Amino acid sequence: MSDEKDIIIRAEHLYKLYGVNKGAAQALIKEGFGKEEIFRQTGVTVAIDHVSFAVERKKIYVLIGLSGSGKSTVVRCLNGLNRPTSGKVLFNGENIQEFSKKELLDYRRNRISMVFQNFGLMSHRDVLSNVAYGLEVRGVQKAKREEKAREIIAMVGLEGWEHKSIANLSGGMRQRVGIARALTNDPDVLLMDEPFSALDPLVRNDMQNELLLLQKKLNKTVVFITHDINEAFKLGDTVTIMKDGKMIQTATPEGMTSHPADEYVEKFINSANKSQVFCAEHIMCAPPCTVNLYDGANFAAAQMRNLGVTNAYVVNEASQYLGMLSLEQVLRAEKGEASLSDLIMKKQPTVTKTTRIYDLMPVAAAAQYPIAVIDAKERLLGIVTQAEVLKSLV
Repeated sequence: MSDEKDIIIRAEHLYKLYGVNKGAAQALIKEGFGKEEIFRQTGVTVAIDHVSFAVERKKIYVLIGLSGSGKSTVVRCLNGLNRPTSGKVLFNGENIQEFSKKELLDYRRNRISMVFQNFGLMSHRDVLSNVAYGLEVRGVQKAKREEKAREIIAMVGLEGWEHKSIANLSGGMRQRVGIARALTNDPDVLLMDEPFSALDPLVRNDMQNELLLLQKKLNKTVVFITHDINEAFKLGDTVTIMKDGKMIQTATPEGMTSHPADEYVEKFINSANKSQVFCAEHIMCAPPCTVNLYDGANFAAAQMRNLGVTNAYVVNEASQYLGMLSLEQVLRAEKGEASLSDLIMKKQPTVTKTTRIYDLMPVAAAAQYPIAVIDAKERLLGIVTQAEVLKSLV
């Protein structure tokens, strides 16, 4: 469970109802009636029904659901564009419904930014002035705001396009401009409402990768809305599935895949690309033979013979991975033809335990031996075989 100081946004018991007879609708909600029946009896649309969640700092929180599930309504409650019928949104512990007009304006300008599906760019401005617009509204001097805008433009891969017209940009490039504009204000939270859904699959994949890279560089908190389970699992540290305004399940992608809350969630995630969900740690196993360099060639040869293997993974005294040795190389060292350390095959691919199988597949396909899994200190944690990579996709 996260410490409260790690929570930047908290939604508590949010309801959003559209219609005149809200009191009657709330009474039916308490009695357990569904969205369709409530509308039939009262004419009130239940957009959000008892939604509560917490967003951790510097994490990507994904809300996923079909059209009409309430996900976009929720995200608009987070920046005050929608005022909930009941419940509250807390930002750093402060109830945004209690903000004055001035405080709410400051919140939207400086603390939280929105990236829309349709880009929301100004066609009469070039790339630079679109990206700098938020700082312009805040009254930042032109030279300073353009300097900051150029920095972010370069970060999203649009350097050299500063003075191009928006009309001359592709869909992916326009979305990069939208993201750059949101980032230029240096917000604490980035709200992204299906920002990549209008893009073709290849550009969409590139933009997802770009967002993950930006997240590593900038450590922003992101609330991301999507209807695509693969996108949700690729991007999200935490994922919530919504249906008819309700939250059905909140979990990590791995947790949701392994333990779906009900049949609806199970059907939803069955179409997911498992390679985007599972990581090397889920399929790694112990190396069949590990050789410590300081043990010498005689010990290494004896160990490999006893275990009936022809290859070994070499580590030093700190258990750091050094490379591979074949039995032939060990026998050469045993005969004194060369030192064991000189014979190590050092240029072998490695991955970390958090490497997703999707990224691991091309590495495994090209690898001559099972791939070593290492930690941040380069210690050997296990290995991943090609067979296990293939099995994980079934």
